[in-house]
Amino acid sequence: MKLWQKNAQNTREVEKFTIGRDQELDLLLAEFDVCGSLAHVKMLHHIGLLEKDELQLAERGLKYIYSEVKNGNFHIKEGVEDVHSQVEMLLTGLIGDIGKKIHSGRSRNDQALLDLKLFFRYKAEEISNRVEQLFDTFLRLSEEHKDKLLPGYTHLQVAMPSSFGLWFGAYAESLVDDMELLLAAFRIANKNPLGSAAGYGSSFPLNREMTTRLLGFETMNYNSVYAQMTRGKTEKALAVAIASIAATISKFSYDVCLYMNQNFGFISFPDELTTGSSIMPHKKNPDVFELLRGKCNRLQALPNEFTLLISNLPSGYHREMQLTKEILFPAFTELETCIDICNYMLQHIAVKDDLLKDPRYKYLFSVEVVNQEVLAGMPFRDAYRKVGMDIEDGRFTAPDEINHTHEGSIGNLCNGQIRKEMDRLLSAFGFPKIHQAMKDLVS
Repeated sequence: MKLWQKNAQNTREVEKFTIGRDQELDLLLAEFDVCGSLAHVKMLHHIGLLEKDELQLAERGLKYIYSEVKNGNFHIKEGVEDVHSQVEMLLTGLIGDIGKKIHSGRSRNDQALLDLKLFFRYKAEEISNRVEQLFDTFLRLSEEHKDKLLPGYTHLQVAMPSSFGLWFGAYAESLVDDMELLLAAFRIANKNPLGSAAGYGSSFPLNREMTTRLLGFETMNYNSVYAQMTRGKTEKALAVAIASIAATISKFSYDVCLYMNQNFGFISFPDELTTGSSIMPHKKNPDVFELLRGKCNRLQALPNEFTLLISNLPSGYHREMQLTKEILFPAFTELETCIDICNYMLQHIAVKDDLLKDPRYKYLFSVEVVNQEVLAGMPFRDAYRKVGMDIEDGRFTAPDEINHTHEGSIGNLCNGQIRKEMDRLLSAFGFPKIHQAMKDLVS
């Protein structure tokens, strides 16, 4: 029997189709389902729907199930529809009919939504930790190689002097903006939907402020209809953040593939981190970064997938929302894997010194010479024309030194300020408050 079932039985074909991958994916939600139930039963006791001894039994049973989840002993049995059903059945088996009381004042709609929001908070922290590690690597490399010049390109044409410090630092700061989006998505997820029930509240005098506090949420989704409308919307916000991080890694991966090319030769990796050719013994292929580019480009399609899934739905719950798990859960894993392997590869990157001594890059310094003429008193347009004519006539001479001092330039990377921005964002998540709330629930 299902939690919603009366007498009629679904055909096996309908049951298989409607359950989909829930039994597999819901295992990831098990600990959060138990934590949500722990907060809910405390609230039920507070409003008089559970006696003290019933609360104690329910808490003892739920904490036992929680320990089974953490120890890897929790499974959704064949014929059980989802994690909510399995937890309630286990609890009823442990403590009897009191286990049947814990669903009072909630629906599978708000129960599932709560589990997801708790899970999303957890995944946001996992991703932010990995992004921070990659950020640290980019910033370390930026400092280590800040004095090594690198050709800068526009339109894939030689443009102006850059540096490895500027290049690595650019991707560190890109991750800062990506974290802005992850923080925004986290803030959307960090609102308590419990008590919205099926989307229209309950006639029980539920204390939603209490469950909000117990679960460490920053606030709640106040309107019960809107609480259900956040299903899909929250996932899309997270998808935008995932896509943004993926875009940063994809662009960096393209740079790496380009800079490893023999015609550039700016960077290299040890042989064991590249692949070869079956017929060309000289090849060192950047397969890791090509796959990173491809995987991250796929991740950038996530927001559009959610848009198409939820854009033509009215308010209220609809079964399509079940499909959001099949889209987002694997994406979390894919992104985490991409961040980890990118960070691993960067521990072994080698950069080439004295690149700009190659005569092919002498015109990189044309703007430097124009600026020198301007500083000597010549109007910019006249200086631009003069240097252009010198280049055409073969009279151009590149300067021996360059002098970039403004904020964010070769000589003033502002890495300290970039780190402060990242630290500000990381602290804004408020993970310690969440950790303490969840610890208090299960201890």
